[in-house]
Amino acid sequence: MSSAALAKADKRARVLVTPEGIAVPVKVASRASRFGALALDFMFLNIALVLFQILLSLTIGGAVEDLADAADQSISGAAEFLVVIRILFVFIAWYGYFLVQELGPRGATLGKRAVGIRIAARGGGRLTPEAVIARNLLRDIEIFYPLIFIIVTLITSAAGIDGGSMIWAALLWFLVFALFPFFNKDAMRAGDVIAGTWVIDAPRTKLAEALSTQGAAADATSETTGVRYDFGEEELSVYGEHELQTLERLLREARPEALAAVHATICRKIGWDPGAGDERAFLEAFYAQLRAKLEGDMRFGKRKADKHS
Repeated sequence: MSSAALAKADKRARVLVTPEGIAVPVKVASRASRFGALALDFMFLNIALVLFQILLSLTIGGAVEDLADAADQSISGAAEFLVVIRILFVFIAWYGYFLVQELGPRGATLGKRAVGIRIAARGGGRLTPEAVIARNLLRDIEIFYPLIFIIVTLITSAAGIDGGSMIWAALLWFLVFALFPFFNKDAMRAGDVIAGTWVIDAPRTKLAEALSTQGAAADATSETTGVRYDFGEEELSVYGEHELQTLERLLREARPEALAAVHATICRKIGWDPGAGDERAFLEAFYAQLRAKLEGDMRFGKRKADKHS
Protein backbone atom coordinates (compact mmCIF):
# COMPACT_ATOMS: atom_id res chain seq x y z
CA MET A 1 0.00 0.00 0.00
CA SER A 2 1.38 3.40 -0.94
CA SER A 3 1.95 6.29 1.45
CA ALA A 4 -0.99 8.20 -0.07
CA ALA A 5 -3.30 5.21 0.25
CA LEU A 6 -2.28 4.66 3.87
CA ALA A 7 -2.89 8.31 4.71
CA LYS A 8 -6.30 8.17 3.06
CA ALA A 9 -7.28 5.02 4.98
CA ASP A 10 -6.18 6.36 8.34
CA LYS A 11 -5.26 9.96 9.15
CA ARG A 12 -2.63 8.76 11.62
CA ALA A 13 -1.06 6.22 9.25
CA ARG A 14 2.43 7.00 7.97
CA VAL A 15 5.24 5.18 6.18
CA LEU A 16 8.66 5.17 7.84
CA VAL A 17 11.56 4.48 5.47
CA THR A 18 14.56 2.89 7.16
CA PRO A 19 18.17 3.59 6.10
CA GLU A 20 18.04 0.26 4.25
CA GLY A 21 15.25 1.64 2.06
CA ILE A 22 12.57 -0.51 3.70
CA ALA A 23 9.15 1.11 3.92
CA VAL A 24 7.55 0.28 7.28
CA PRO A 25 3.92 1.28 7.94
CA VAL A 26 3.50 3.03 11.31
CA LYS A 27 0.77 4.98 13.03
CA VAL A 28 1.34 8.31 14.77
CA ALA A 29 0.30 8.20 18.42
CA SER A 30 -2.83 10.14 19.31
CA ARG A 31 -2.57 13.29 21.40
CA ALA A 32 -4.73 11.71 24.10
CA SER A 33 -2.41 8.71 24.46
CA ARG A 34 0.62 11.01 24.71
CA PHE A 35 -1.04 13.05 27.43
CA GLY A 36 -2.04 9.88 29.26
CA ALA A 37 1.52 8.55 29.08
CA LEU A 38 2.95 11.79 30.48
CA ALA A 39 0.39 11.79 33.30
CA LEU A 40 1.29 8.20 34.19
CA ASP A 41 5.02 8.94 34.12
CA PHE A 42 4.49 11.97 36.33
CA MET A 43 2.50 9.82 38.76
CA PHE A 44 5.19 7.10 38.85
CA LEU A 45 7.88 9.70 39.50
CA ASN A 46 5.94 11.32 42.32
CA ILE A 47 5.32 7.95 43.95
CA ALA A 48 9.06 7.23 43.76
CA LEU A 49 9.86 10.64 45.28
CA VAL A 50 7.41 10.14 48.16
CA LEU A 51 8.82 6.68 48.90
CA PHE A 52 12.36 8.07 48.82
CA GLN A 53 11.36 10.86 51.20
CA ILE A 54 9.86 8.35 53.63
CA LEU A 55 12.95 6.14 53.43
CA LEU A 56 15.25 9.11 53.94
CA SER A 57 13.26 10.26 56.98
CA LEU A 58 13.29 6.80 58.53
CA THR A 59 17.04 6.35 58.10
CA ILE A 60 19.09 9.56 58.06
CA GLY A 61 16.37 11.61 59.73
CA GLY A 62 16.40 9.42 62.82
CA ALA A 63 20.17 9.57 63.09
CA VAL A 64 20.11 13.37 62.87
CA GLU A 65 17.58 13.60 65.70
CA ASP A 66 19.70 11.32 67.91
CA LEU A 67 22.79 13.45 67.30
CA ALA A 68 20.88 16.63 68.10
CA ASP A 69 19.54 15.24 71.37
CA ALA A 70 22.99 14.06 72.44
CA ALA A 71 24.87 17.21 71.54
CA ASP A 72 22.05 19.66 72.26
CA GLN A 73 23.11 21.81 69.33
CA SER A 74 21.76 23.14 66.04
CA ILE A 75 21.28 20.63 63.24
CA SER A 76 21.15 23.18 60.47
CA GLY A 77 24.15 21.57 58.76
CA ALA A 78 22.56 18.13 58.79
CA ALA A 79 19.27 19.58 57.57
CA GLU A 80 21.05 21.27 54.68
CA PHE A 81 22.69 17.93 53.83
CA LEU A 82 19.26 16.28 53.65
CA VAL A 83 18.01 19.04 51.35
CA VAL A 84 21.00 18.52 49.04
CA ILE A 85 20.34 14.77 48.98
CA ARG A 86 16.69 15.38 48.07
CA ILE A 87 17.58 17.82 45.28
CA LEU A 88 20.14 15.42 43.80
CA PHE A 89 17.67 12.55 43.88
CA VAL A 90 14.94 14.62 42.22
CA PHE A 91 17.35 15.74 39.48
CA ILE A 92 18.67 12.22 38.80
CA ALA A 93 15.21 10.65 38.98
CA TRP A 94 13.58 13.24 36.73
CA TYR A 95 16.10 13.14 33.89
CA GLY A 96 17.30 9.57 34.41
CA TYR A 97 13.76 8.18 34.32
CA PHE A 98 13.10 9.47 30.81
CA LEU A 99 16.60 9.19 29.35
CA VAL A 100 17.40 5.64 30.43
CA GLN A 101 14.06 4.19 29.35
CA GLU A 102 13.76 6.06 26.05
CA LEU A 103 17.31 5.10 25.07
CA GLY A 104 16.47 1.45 25.73
CA PRO A 105 15.43 -1.04 23.03
CA ARG A 106 11.73 -0.27 23.55
CA GLY A 107 12.18 3.49 23.18
CA ALA A 108 9.47 4.10 25.77
CA THR A 109 8.95 4.99 29.42
CA LEU A 110 6.66 3.01 31.70
CA GLY A 111 3.83 5.43 30.91
CA LYS A 112 4.31 5.08 27.16
CA ARG A 113 4.48 1.31 27.40
CA ALA A 114 1.27 1.29 29.44
CA VAL A 115 -0.67 3.12 26.72
CA GLY A 116 1.10 1.36 23.83
CA ILE A 117 3.26 4.07 22.26
CA ARG A 118 6.99 4.65 21.74
CA ILE A 119 9.51 7.16 20.37
CA ALA A 120 11.07 6.72 16.93
CA ALA A 121 13.46 8.69 14.79
CA ARG A 122 11.60 10.30 11.89
CA GLY A 123 14.43 9.40 9.52
CA GLY A 124 13.99 5.69 10.25
CA GLY A 125 17.40 5.28 11.89
CA ARG A 126 18.31 4.55 15.48
CA LEU A 127 17.38 6.88 18.31
CA THR A 128 20.52 8.77 19.28
CA PRO A 129 21.34 9.95 22.80
CA GLU A 130 21.48 13.52 21.46
CA ALA A 131 17.90 13.31 20.17
CA VAL A 132 16.53 11.84 23.40
CA ILE A 133 18.37 14.40 25.55
CA ALA A 134 17.18 17.28 23.35
CA ARG A 135 13.49 16.30 23.43
CA ASN A 136 13.56 15.80 27.21
CA LEU A 137 15.29 19.09 27.94
CA LEU A 138 12.75 20.86 25.73
CA ARG A 139 9.90 19.28 27.72
CA ASP A 140 10.90 21.32 30.76
CA ILE A 141 10.93 24.54 28.73
CA GLU A 142 7.61 23.69 27.08
CA ILE A 143 5.60 22.55 30.09
CA PHE A 144 7.14 22.54 33.54
CA TYR A 145 9.02 25.83 33.68
CA PRO A 146 5.97 27.91 32.70
CA LEU A 147 3.79 25.89 35.09
CA ILE A 148 6.22 26.49 37.96
CA PHE A 149 6.36 30.18 37.02
CA ILE A 150 2.55 30.40 37.04
CA ILE A 151 2.29 28.66 40.44
CA VAL A 152 4.97 30.88 42.00
CA THR A 153 3.31 34.01 40.61
CA LEU A 154 -0.08 32.96 42.01
CA ILE A 155 1.45 32.29 45.43
CA THR A 156 3.22 35.66 45.52
CA SER A 157 0.03 37.40 44.38
CA ALA A 158 -1.89 35.73 47.20
CA ALA A 159 0.77 37.04 49.60
CA GLY A 160 0.09 40.58 48.41
CA ILE A 161 2.99 40.94 45.97
CA ASP A 162 1.81 42.31 42.65
CA GLY A 163 3.20 40.26 39.78
CA GLY A 164 1.85 42.60 37.14
CA SER A 165 1.52 41.02 33.72
CA MET A 166 3.97 38.18 34.44
CA ILE A 167 1.13 35.71 35.03
CA TRP A 168 -0.27 36.41 31.56
CA ALA A 169 3.16 36.11 29.97
CA ALA A 170 3.68 32.74 31.67
CA LEU A 171 0.21 31.56 30.62
CA LEU A 172 0.89 32.56 27.01
CA TRP A 173 4.25 30.76 27.16
CA PHE A 174 2.52 27.60 28.40
CA LEU A 175 -0.34 27.72 25.87
CA VAL A 176 1.95 28.23 22.85
CA PHE A 177 3.83 25.02 23.57
CA ALA A 178 0.87 23.05 24.97
CA LEU A 179 -1.18 23.67 21.82
CA PHE A 180 1.76 23.10 19.43
CA PRO A 181 0.84 19.40 18.79
CA PHE A 182 -2.60 20.48 17.56
CA PHE A 183 -1.12 22.54 14.72
CA ASN A 184 0.86 19.83 12.91
CA LYS A 185 -0.44 16.61 11.38
CA ASP A 186 2.06 14.36 13.21
CA ALA A 187 1.05 15.66 16.69
CA MET A 188 4.67 16.58 17.38
CA ARG A 189 5.59 18.87 20.21
CA ALA A 190 8.44 21.36 19.88
CA GLY A 191 10.89 18.88 21.40
CA ASP A 192 10.10 16.35 18.66
CA VAL A 193 10.68 18.95 15.95
CA ILE A 194 14.07 19.91 17.41
CA ALA A 195 15.17 16.31 18.07
CA GLY A 196 13.90 14.83 14.80
CA THR A 197 11.62 12.34 16.55
CA TRP A 198 7.97 11.46 16.65
CA VAL A 199 5.81 9.24 18.86
CA ILE A 200 4.14 6.27 17.21
CA ASP A 201 1.83 3.45 18.25
CA ALA A 202 3.59 0.33 19.51
CA PRO A 203 0.83 -2.29 19.62
CA ARG A 204 1.43 -5.18 21.96
CA THR A 205 2.18 -8.44 20.22
CA LYS A 206 1.89 -11.88 21.74
CA LEU A 207 5.31 -13.25 22.60
CA ALA A 208 6.12 -15.89 20.01
CA GLU A 209 8.54 -18.77 20.29
CA ALA A 210 12.01 -18.25 18.88
CA LEU A 211 11.72 -17.36 15.21
CA SER A 212 14.62 -19.67 14.36
CA THR A 213 12.40 -22.68 15.23
CA GLN A 214 9.41 -21.73 13.08
CA GLY A 215 8.48 -22.31 9.43
CA ALA A 216 11.21 -21.92 6.85
CA ALA A 217 13.57 -20.64 9.54
CA ALA A 218 13.87 -24.18 10.91
CA ASP A 219 14.84 -26.07 7.73
CA ALA A 220 15.07 -23.33 5.03
CA THR A 221 12.17 -24.97 3.15
CA SER A 222 8.88 -23.28 2.35
CA GLU A 223 5.80 -25.07 3.66
CA THR A 224 3.76 -23.45 0.87
CA THR A 225 5.84 -24.08 -2.24
CA GLY A 226 8.41 -26.60 -1.08
CA VAL A 227 11.22 -24.37 -2.33
CA ARG A 228 14.46 -24.50 -0.34
CA TYR A 229 16.26 -21.22 0.37
CA ASP A 230 20.00 -21.50 0.95
CA PHE A 231 22.07 -18.33 1.09
CA GLY A 232 25.81 -18.11 0.60
CA GLU A 233 28.46 -16.29 2.61
CA GLU A 234 28.53 -13.35 0.21
CA GLU A 235 24.76 -12.91 0.28
CA LEU A 236 24.59 -13.00 4.07
CA SER A 237 27.49 -10.56 4.41
CA VAL A 238 25.47 -7.59 3.17
CA TYR A 239 23.66 -7.13 6.50
CA GLY A 240 24.55 -6.95 10.20
CA GLU A 241 23.01 -7.08 13.67
CA HIS A 242 20.91 -3.93 13.24
CA GLU A 243 19.26 -5.27 10.08
CA LEU A 244 18.73 -8.65 11.75
CA GLN A 245 16.85 -6.99 14.62
CA THR A 246 14.74 -4.99 12.15
CA LEU A 247 13.89 -8.15 10.20
CA GLU A 248 12.94 -10.02 13.39
CA ARG A 249 10.63 -7.20 14.46
CA LEU A 250 8.91 -7.16 11.06
CA LEU A 251 8.47 -10.94 11.06
CA ARG A 252 6.85 -10.77 14.50
CA GLU A 253 4.54 -7.93 13.47
CA ALA A 254 3.65 -9.89 10.30
CA ARG A 255 2.34 -6.96 8.25
CA PRO A 256 1.99 -8.24 4.67
CA GLU A 257 2.84 -4.93 2.99
CA ALA A 258 5.95 -4.50 5.15
CA LEU A 259 7.12 -8.07 4.50
CA ALA A 260 6.65 -7.60 0.76
CA ALA A 261 8.71 -4.40 0.82
CA VAL A 262 11.49 -6.04 2.85
CA HIS A 263 11.48 -9.08 0.57
CA ALA A 264 11.88 -6.89 -2.50
CA THR A 265 14.69 -4.88 -0.87
CA ILE A 266 16.70 -7.94 0.17
CA CYS A 267 16.24 -9.65 -3.19
CA ARG A 268 17.47 -6.55 -4.97
CA LYS A 269 20.42 -6.28 -2.59
CA ILE A 270 21.63 -9.87 -3.00
CA GLY A 271 20.64 -10.31 -6.65
CA TRP A 272 17.86 -12.88 -6.20
CA ASP A 273 14.58 -13.10 -8.12
CA PRO A 274 12.48 -15.82 -6.40
CA GLY A 275 9.18 -14.29 -7.50
CA ALA A 276 6.22 -13.25 -5.36
CA GLY A 277 3.86 -15.20 -3.14
CA ASP A 278 6.36 -16.82 -0.79
CA GLU A 279 7.79 -13.75 0.92
CA ARG A 280 7.50 -14.92 4.52
CA ALA A 281 9.27 -18.23 3.93
CA PHE A 282 12.08 -16.42 2.11
CA LEU A 283 12.47 -13.93 4.95
CA GLU A 284 12.32 -16.60 7.68
CA ALA A 285 15.07 -18.58 5.98
CA PHE A 286 17.19 -15.46 5.43
CA TYR A 287 16.69 -14.41 9.06
CA ALA A 288 17.72 -17.82 10.46
CA GLN A 289 20.82 -18.10 8.27
CA LEU A 290 21.90 -14.48 8.85
CA ARG A 291 21.50 -14.97 12.59
CA ALA A 292 23.53 -18.19 12.53
CA LYS A 293 26.30 -16.48 10.56
CA LEU A 294 26.48 -13.45 12.88
CA GLU A 295 26.49 -15.66 15.99
CA GLY A 296 29.22 -17.83 14.47
CA ASP A 297 31.33 -14.78 13.67
CA MET A 298 30.90 -13.47 17.23
CA ARG A 299 32.42 -16.68 18.61
CA PHE A 300 35.61 -15.77 16.77
CA GLY A 301 35.55 -12.18 17.98
CA LYS A 302 34.10 -10.68 14.78
CA ARG A 303 31.05 -8.46 15.01
CA LYS A 304 29.12 -6.73 12.26
CA ALA A 305 26.95 -4.01 13.83
CA ASP A 306 25.19 -3.07 10.59
CA LYS A 307 25.55 -3.15 6.83
CA HIS A 308 28.12 -0.34 6.90
CA SER A 309 30.52 -2.21 9.22
